[in-house]
Amino acid sequence: MTHVSRRKALVGATGLLAVAAGGRTAFGALAQTHGLVLRTRAGVAFQTSVALTVAGPDADALEAALDAGFRAIRDVENASSVYRPEAEVSRLNRDGRLERPCRHLLTMLRYGAELSRKTDGRFDYTVQPLWDHWAAAHAAGRRPTAADLAPVLARIDWRGVSIGDDAIVFDRPGMAVTLNSINQSYATDVVMAVLAEHGIAHAFIDTGEFGARGNHPEGRPWRLGVADPRDVDRIAFTLDPFRRFAATSGDYKTYFSPDFRDHHIFDPRTGYSPPHWSSITVEAPTGLVANGLATALFASSPAEARALMAQHPECRARFFAKDGSDAGDLSTS
Repeated sequence: MTHVSRRKALVGATGLLAVAAGGRTAFGALAQTHGLVLRTRAGVAFQTSVALTVAGPDADALEAALDAGFRAIRDVENASSVYRPEAEVSRLNRDGRLERPCRHLLTMLRYGAELSRKTDGRFDYTVQPLWDHWAAAHAAGRRPTAADLAPVLARIDWRGVSIGDDAIVFDRPGMAVTLNSINQSYATDVVMAVLAEHGIAHAFIDTGEFGARGNHPEGRPWRLGVADPRDVDRIAFTLDPFRRFAATSGDYKTYFSPDFRDHHIFDPRTGYSPPHWSSITVEAPTGLVANGLATALFASSPAEARALMAQHPECRARFFAKDGSDAGDLSTS
């Protein structure tokens, strides 16, 4: 199993990575010329690096906003990370039932259920057993057969999750939920709301997916560069201006075969990785929609993808075919 560095895979905001990597002095000088103070804080969450960049006239207010932003990230992580044994989703997977779920978990599960319904199950957050099976098979040096996957697929069904304010319950044994396809972008939504409550007008959020508001400290709009899926050191295209939310699903981020045939994104209907795309980036009004839609589109054929994008005129999507060639923006096709 191979993982690609997210710093390479997602590239980041043009100019922002210098801040996250330690180029604070130059950007601080730029910010001061526009009457703003710049603050960037980096950390680790969701098993990756995260960074929040904010600009404004009051340094103390920026620090308070960053404190609140990182608390929000921890809240989402504690609700949704399958890598944290004490997280709510981990307890749900272990026990098949969770009493008194928090609002973050409920929001993500309810959005995921609606997206699953809308896509006829192409998005399905109950695919965690598939990941477990594929990881074990890869470690044993074999590729699962359809017969191997059949009993696993019997446990994959978003309709088997009963979601209530008082409890979340699985309807069969062996089910497990993963929110890895939406929790990082949902965190950008939560953090952006918290920063707004603290009066932050200029912000760039990197939780593994991205969100931005206001302007870069130079006074221009933020820009987001997205990597070429077959040459992650090269920027394939740039979102400019970038003042919304964006998420990328790509076969190159974690893969089981060097030709990217088998990777971490599964078609819940077959148990195998979808064959059509190498990368899909969605820009949307919210991070939750951006990430959920990118995942659902990845499990879609070109015709299914066009039909799904027609239901989301507020979003933009950029598709790259399996060979890495640019398939364009199907939202305008």
